[in-house]
Amino acid sequence: MLTTNYYNDFFEFGQQKINFSFFELSLPDDDPVYTLKKVMEDLDFSGLLANCSDKGRTGYNPIMMYAVVTYANMRGIRSVDRIVELCERDLAFIWLTHGQKPKRDAFYEFKGKKLTSEILDDLNYQFLRRLQKEGLVTLKELFIDGTKIEANANRYTFVWRGTVNYHLAGLLDSIELNFDRYNIFLQENGYRQKYDIGNAQMFVIEGMDKVRSVIEKNRKRKLSKHKKLANNTVIEVDNCSPLEILKLQKNLNTIATGEGIEFVYGKGKRKPEIQQLYEELEHLGQRLMGYKECFEIMGKDRNSYSKTDLEATFMRMKEDHMLNGQLKPAYNVQIAVENYFIIHGYVSNDRTDYNTLIPVLEKHQQAFGSILEEVTADSGYCSEKNLLYLKEKGIESYIKLQDHEKRKTRAYAEDISKYYNMKVEVFEDEQFYICHDGRELRHIRTETKEQNGYTQTFEVYACADCSGCEHKARCLYKYNAKKDTEKNKVMKINEQWDELREKSHANIQSERGILKRQTRSIQTEGHFGDIKENENFRRFNYRSADKVYKEFMLYAIGRNINKYCRFLNEKLKKFEGKTTEKTA
Repeated sequence: MLTTNYYNDFFEFGQQKINFSFFELSLPDDDPVYTLKKVMEDLDFSGLLANCSDKGRTGYNPIMMYAVVTYANMRGIRSVDRIVELCERDLAFIWLTHGQKPKRDAFYEFKGKKLTSEILDDLNYQFLRRLQKEGLVTLKELFIDGTKIEANANRYTFVWRGTVNYHLAGLLDSIELNFDRYNIFLQENGYRQKYDIGNAQMFVIEGMDKVRSVIEKNRKRKLSKHKKLANNTVIEVDNCSPLEILKLQKNLNTIATGEGIEFVYGKGKRKPEIQQLYEELEHLGQRLMGYKECFEIMGKDRNSYSKTDLEATFMRMKEDHMLNGQLKPAYNVQIAVENYFIIHGYVSNDRTDYNTLIPVLEKHQQAFGSILEEVTADSGYCSEKNLLYLKEKGIESYIKLQDHEKRKTRAYAEDISKYYNMKVEVFEDEQFYICHDGRELRHIRTETKEQNGYTQTFEVYACADCSGCEHKARCLYKYNAKKDTEKNKVMKINEQWDELREKSHANIQSERGILKRQTRSIQTEGHFGDIKENENFRRFNYRSADKVYKEFMLYAIGRNINKYCRFLNEKLKKFEGKTTEKTA
């Protein structure tokens, strides 16, 4: 049992304040803050300084503010209030600020106005060029992957395209009824000839016929809710002009002035018919303006948005708080990695990865020129548009196909309905296929299909006569023996797409491709594992795509400098892979 009063020995009764001058306080020699200072000494901050005004009261040094914000992200700290607290208490932050104590407003102004996305990218690319000189990155290959991070928006503030379509259909019906009511009112009272006013013509909106047909089918099935209306029906609202309604209101004002009719308001007063019609048109016009605004916010590429963050799209997340497939407002965050360093970051509100590959590659070309040689990504990026872009730029594709696993099965190799399991022959410069039953499928026409601004070309092959074939059930899609007796085999082939896919598939099956897939899964998914699990970065603190991008890139730059510190201290080595092991 201890007999000495250790409690009194430590605190010394009567001591109100510890005199820190008796103690030597210093940071460890391998603290990442020294690496940050070393990196910043070689950076050109002219862009940041040019964005700061020299008029008015002198503020905090923007280079010091950048150092503090970057070091906070190196420590996994993104909250401004927490940074303000550490500037008063943490030794490394005090060393960076030279004892100054910036408040939250100074950080918000710096991050919101002075530190733009372009300046942030420029500082990151300067650091990456330094890594290139030191041999830590080559910038000739990229490993790309993405994840969804929840937006700083309320969960149940969604606006769905299908919902707006449903209510717009009802609104247009109401507008048409009031246009008829307007014409009847003018006709019955003789105002058309007296004031030289024409009839109201209902405007035509492309796409509404499809919406109305779906609504009618749902009513017959007793499904009155708009949830059963698809979200992917895009309506051309350019002709849907509230100005047409405003013209009618001006005409009614002219009539009221000419006839001496006054609009009345308040309880106990009966409104004249012209005022009732005017106010009903006003209400319909306001609703129509609201729906047009919804369509303009969504554009043609999105089917939803959040009212509290207009640029966030509702996506299916792995973190499901209700365990029922709940959708949340989120952003699709892409990273391009080489040797553990995040070369590029890209924030999109697209739910899929198809349309995010080309913007990332264009950023790389703008920053470093045409030095990129190889790109490795998973099957989420495999599309004809992306592979064709890589081919045109002379970039080798190591992108996994969507049917990569299916190609290994026996069913894939024995499916007689697919053209890749048929014999191909050429006669008089004409290519044709021979099916399992020995019949010829010859080229009959060429078709095109446009999707998201990209045109696909299909060659259509057909068999002249499939009657009597005993393999119809296996060869024809959804074959019905009673209904499809006269049906012949027809298949569409996108030859360019097939060529690109086979080239990419051959690349990933090679020994080099296996190593690259292994490297991609370790490096990109390793980053996301750290970001989401170890550092709990699952939700953004800011709203709008630009602020979200800056928040993520500050975090990515902090991670890069941490990696660089580990390389300098020989705690991390370049991943060479295991060429003897194969991945799926």
